[in-house]
Amino acid sequence: MISVGIFGASGYTGVELLRLCAGHPDLRVVLATGDSTAGRLVADLYPSVRAAYPDLVLAQPDPSAADGLDIVFLALPHGASQSLVPDLRKRVGKVVDLAADFRLRDPALYPTWYGAPHGAPDLLSEFASGIPELFRDEVRGADLVAAAGCYVTAAALAVAPLVRAGAIVPDGVIVDAASGVSGAGRLPRATSHFATVDEDFTAYGLLDHRHTPEIEQATGATVLFTPHLAPMTRGILATCYARPASDADPLEVLREFYAGEPFVFVGDGSPSTKATAGSNCAHLTARRDPRTGWVLVLCALDNLVKGASGQAVQCANLALGLEETAGLPTVGLYP
Repeated sequence: MISVGIFGASGYTGVELLRLCAGHPDLRVVLATGDSTAGRLVADLYPSVRAAYPDLVLAQPDPSAADGLDIVFLALPHGASQSLVPDLRKRVGKVVDLAADFRLRDPALYPTWYGAPHGAPDLLSEFASGIPELFRDEVRGADLVAAAGCYVTAAALAVAPLVRAGAIVPDGVIVDAASGVSGAGRLPRATSHFATVDEDFTAYGLLDHRHTPEIEQATGATVLFTPHLAPMTRGILATCYARPASDADPLEVLREFYAGEPFVFVGDGSPSTKATAGSNCAHLTARRDPRTGWVLVLCALDNLVKGASGQAVQCANLALGLEETAGLPTVGLYP
């Protein structure tokens, strides 16, 4: 079995990693860390994984505790990975980071979009871009992987194939995306309380959301990105608009690009977030509107699975030389 550590196992992406690793034929979690939750049983914090981890205790996030592990997942808030990775990479076989710390290639972008210089800029070029459907050759066998987040994954899966095929104009692409509340993390905030979110639908991060440069890097397009908070627990729905650059049918471009991909389904129907809940799949469709001249592309996925922990496991499978689909569900929970 492959030994696994999860730093940040007490958060939503952390417990999703625990769930997915519990069903994985080759991965065995031997270390799970928390910060304020250190010393608690994982099963007490998350009874949903009690059957798989009845005795696993959350430890302090000390890199030395990971000595000799085959792979470590970092499910930490932005900024925390930068101080851990330089030490961890000497102690473990591979690292998959779920945060934004090592996603951007250009260190000069971090002060602009994240408000501070990068703490380990020399390592940025060593990280593979963690969207396997778009960057599989980078991820396969990599020692360091920066798994893309939910907004970036949904937008990139929708837009990147059309840019690569020359089917759309890569300037002025519009991405409107709505996320479930779990995307805000486990810690309570005034903006994520039930009474705040229920029966409400709001846009935020207008013109300056920090995931904008990640979307542009992954798609090769200049993007106006507007995220929205939807009153649901899980899910991302990205609605993307672009001007056509050829006569190509965008739906056929997507079908051809994703032919044979186990986790991407392209269909005629409008994608639904509920249809993807609990699965590592993204559902897409596209249209070209002859009346307005716009191209419309939609992508739905589960923000905690294909948009976070499932994608991280998919990247880990490739990095470790395992079957890419191992341990990853393709069937969602319904209703």
